[in-house]
Amino acid sequence: MRNVSEVMLIEQVVDRLAATYTDVSRDDVARTVANVHHRFQGSTVREFVPLLVERRARAELSRRGTLLVWSS
Repeated sequence: MRNVSEVMLIEQVVDRLAATYTDVSRDDVARTVANVHHRFQGSTVREFVPLLVERRARAELSRRGTLLVWSS
């Protein structure tokens, strides 16, 4: 089970990424973060989960932006 501080940190990740990826809706950013966060559900060491979630979500959002540019 996640503790309150992890939930707050994940919300901050959404805030940071939404501010960075302004061309992506906040809902899409939140959904991407939630999907990535879900992948860490079974992790026993939780200390670095928010950092890892942010890195992977950022990579996914960056890839998505690149795909949008190429498809234009």
